[in-house]
Amino acid sequence: MAHIVADRQKLLDRVRRIAGQVAAVERQLQGDADCSATLQLVASVRGAVGGLMEELIESHVREHVAPPGIPDGERAAASEELLALIRRYGK
Repeated sequence: MAHIVADRQKLLDRVRRIAGQVAAVERQLQGDADCSATLQLVASVRGAVGGLMEELIESHVREHVAPPGIPDGERAAASEELLALIRRYGK
């Protein structure tokens, strides 16, 4: 998990921005906001979460699936784990 630790602050900043976007959706729903504006915010949250997921997947692949010298068994296990995660995310 060294790759997560190295990028921890950047990832936390990104999560905090997403939390701010979710809070904005909550405020929209509590108020009398226009539904199209609320939908736009929800789409923005979805995009931000998707971008975070892509960044984490890329980091995981580079660190655990594709680094030079990784034994085939470890590579296969990491690949299966990642594929299972992607399937869950896609539901």
